[in-house]
Amino acid sequence: MGAIWHGGTFPLDDFNHRAAGCLNGHLGMEIIEAGDDWIKARMPVDERTKQPFGLLHGGASVALAETLASQGAFATVDPATKAVVGMEINANHVRPARGGFVFGEARPEAIGRTTQVWSIRITDERGKLVCISRCTLAVIDRPKD
Repeated sequence: MGAIWHGGTFPLDDFNHRAAGCLNGHLGMEIIEAGDDWIKARMPVDERTKQPFGLLHGGASVALAETLASQGAFATVDPATKAVVGMEINANHVRPARGGFVFGEARPEAIGRTTQVWSIRITDERGKLVCISRCTLAVIDRPKD
C-alpha cells in the first residue's frame, strides 16, 4: 500500500508554518516526521504545557493528540473541496511527564468518506507511554470563503 496522503506526501513544512500563530505554535508543537501512513510531532513540557503541580497538563496531551489526528486526516482529503473537523476524542493519561519533550505519533484506524478514526500514542523522551488517545473526525464539504 502506498502513502495515504492526498498528493502523495505529507505537507510537513506547510503544516508547521500554518500552525505557528495558532494553539499548536503557542504550545510549541512541531510536526517532525511523517511516513506513508503516520505522522509524529513533539511538544515541550514547560510552563506553557504544565499544570500548577509541575506535570504535563492532560489538556495539553489532548491538544497534541487532536492536532495530530486533525492534521493527519486533513492531509488525506482534497483541501480544495473538503475539510476535517473533530467529533470526539478520548484519552487515557498513563504516566506523568515533568520536563523535556513528549512525542505524539498518530496513525489512522479507519479512513472513510465521511468519518476517520485515528489512534495517537504520546511518549516521553525515554519512549515510555504518557497518554494514549483516539480521535474521530468528520469529513465535510469545505465551507465557502
